Amino acid sequence: MPVSLPNETSQYRTARNTLLSAEAELRAQIENVAKLRRGLPKGGAVPRDYAFRSDKGAPTPLSSLFGSHDTLAIYSLMYGPDAEAPCPMCSAFLDGLNGQIAHLSQKIAFAVVAQNTCERLAALKAEMSWDDLPLYSALGTDYQRDYLAEAEDGSQLPILNVFQRDADGISHFWSSELFFEPSDWHPRHVMRRGPCGIFWISHHKDAEISFRPCVKYPSR
Repeated sequence: MPVSLPNETSQYRTARNTLLSAEAELRAQIENVAKLRRGLPKGGAVPRDYAFRSDKGAPTPLSSLFGSHDTLAIYSLMYGPDAEAPCPMCSAFLDGLNGQIAHLSQKIAFAVVAQNTCERLAALKAEMSWDDLPLYSALGTDYQRDYLAEAEDGSQLPILNVFQRDADGISHFWSSELFFEPSDWHPRHVMRRGPCGIFWISHHKDAEISFRPCVKYPSR
């Protein structure tokens, strides 16, 4: 449907329509990518039932995080044992996601893990008011290293992994491996495969980050 807005010039409308065509092409390509993602075969079997712990210290194996669902998404928060504070971009993302957990959990199971102690995660959860965010400690497990969330030097990486459960057990389905692909754009992104498709956060490596979330970061 052709559109026009008050007092716009023909030069603006021509340029905007060119952009609109590019946006439509991008939308079609995004759906093509989503179709490829949905068609992925089963990934590798999970090598062990990682022994996470809740922010209250309760043993919580990975298998228990599925609940009644057959799909589990786990986001790895960049907050290692030596960090004074969590990654601010991870925190901004999770701050917004906290309010969506009730909706997401109708379709899939979701959890956040970090390579830090239960006590520090509990303190972080309280300070950030992440009342609905399922936050678990992966400390003492190989989960972060096995699933691309920890580099060889111990530094933490912002990775999202999706797992599936069926009669044969638990297997990996997808992870945000695009993080590792060379790009002129800074590889700080979060992608999700779920009932609604995908979303991402990214910014150019030479650009100032203009996204300023309404979030209280822990004091350093």
